[in-house]
Amino acid sequence: MSTTITFEELKENLTFKSDLMLDNEFVLLPVTVSVTPELIKALKEWNFTEFQCESGISLGGDIGVEAKPQEDSETKTATPTVTDSVKTALENIKSETVEDSDRTRLESVQEVYQEYMKYINSVYTHYATHKKISLDEMTETVKDLSIFIRENKRYVLRISPSAEARNKNFLVIHSMRSTVLAITIGLELHLALSKLIELGITCILHEIGMLRLPPQLYMTDKPLSAAEKAQISMHPLFSCNILKEQNFPLSIQLGVLEHHEKENGQGYPRHLSGEKISTYAKIISVACSFEAITAPRAYKTERTTFDAMVEMLKNPNNQYDVTVIKALLYNLSLYPIGAYVYLNNGKIGLVTDVTPNNPKNPMVQLINEKDSDGSPKTIQTDDGSNKIIRVLSKEEQADVIKSIQLQTEAEKEREKQKKQKIAQENSLGNEYMNGLKKEREAENGFSSVDLSAFD
Repeated sequence: MSTTITFEELKENLTFKSDLMLDNEFVLLPVTVSVTPELIKALKEWNFTEFQCESGISLGGDIGVEAKPQEDSETKTATPTVTDSVKTALENIKSETVEDSDRTRLESVQEVYQEYMKYINSVYTHYATHKKISLDEMTETVKDLSIFIRENKRYVLRISPSAEARNKNFLVIHSMRSTVLAITIGLELHLALSKLIELGITCILHEIGMLRLPPQLYMTDKPLSAAEKAQISMHPLFSCNILKEQNFPLSIQLGVLEHHEKENGQGYPRHLSGEKISTYAKIISVACSFEAITAPRAYKTERTTFDAMVEMLKNPNNQYDVTVIKALLYNLSLYPIGAYVYLNNGKIGLVTDVTPNNPKNPMVQLINEKDSDGSPKTIQTDDGSNKIIRVLSKEEQADVIKSIQLQTEAEKEREKQKKQKIAQENSLGNEYMNGLKKEREAENGFSSVDLSAFD
């Protein structure tokens, strides 16, 4: 049950046990992050008067508790690290065999994906609370992430967080999905691992400057005024300054500074064009744009990955680097991984992998069809009897996903009943064997009795 917090109750340096919400969807203040004078001023200007807090209980008072000054000592300020659970999940994936089902593999990849999401959230939260980001720690983490994406690309690209999750964790989810796409593009461009790591770090942190802006600016479902747009356009500069303060390499600083620049010179903040834009920024620009088109927002509904790819290929007004767009296409295909498609033979399939030399004919996993070994049936689409006609609409995809979920639940129930039957049969078998054992013991006991006493 949520508690209403009034504007008058907000005071500088107050923190809360749970996220402070603008409403049921938008996070105003993440848990444990303190209220700032700038935030209070912005809320007053925007005429926000009431907020919601899930716990309704402060860390030390009726509403909040005054935050204590942060300690400078590295030993007393824990930096975010990839948890043991992500390492365990990675090891689980490595131990899986080729025979493991597609569903099992996807579930394992999703587990790791979620752990990396938690890590990115910890990086943003740690900076918000301690004003510190560890380059060394991020380098090691992103190295593992890059390898993880390379080895599990066709599964990672199928993961799509819910609209609800996106609304509540916009910066984290946007950064994670964009980073996956950016590293995927980097792999296609044959970037060295050291460059992939820098690219990944740049993409994870490209929105860090947003933390210096009121969240309602980038979470609102209302059109922004010219002044508000001008505020938003400052976030690349804020991000760059933050990373400069943290002594990050210049290549990473420039990547976050220039990720909104366009090939035609119509981007911001410096209106750079062509070769003047850094490689990392060119890649992140394409990755972020693709992610934005396919992501639900408070002010728009998401579009299909097919629509997003078509729009990127059109490259209106020459906004994006052509080489980077081609790298995206060769990794996602015209029908990107995760899209549901209708074939000319009447079958429905899920795009699971690409054919680099033929982007319009990806690999497709047929729905409700299995090979002789029971694994999902996957085919190579072509221009003949297995030709893709169209992408399913959002409503059609929802119906297909629901059908798959019901089928999966039914299979799990059948597997559960099968195991229970086996266990029951084993139990009965054990009872029978124990009975035989007791009979034999009784027989042996009787034959050993000295019968001479009865003569």
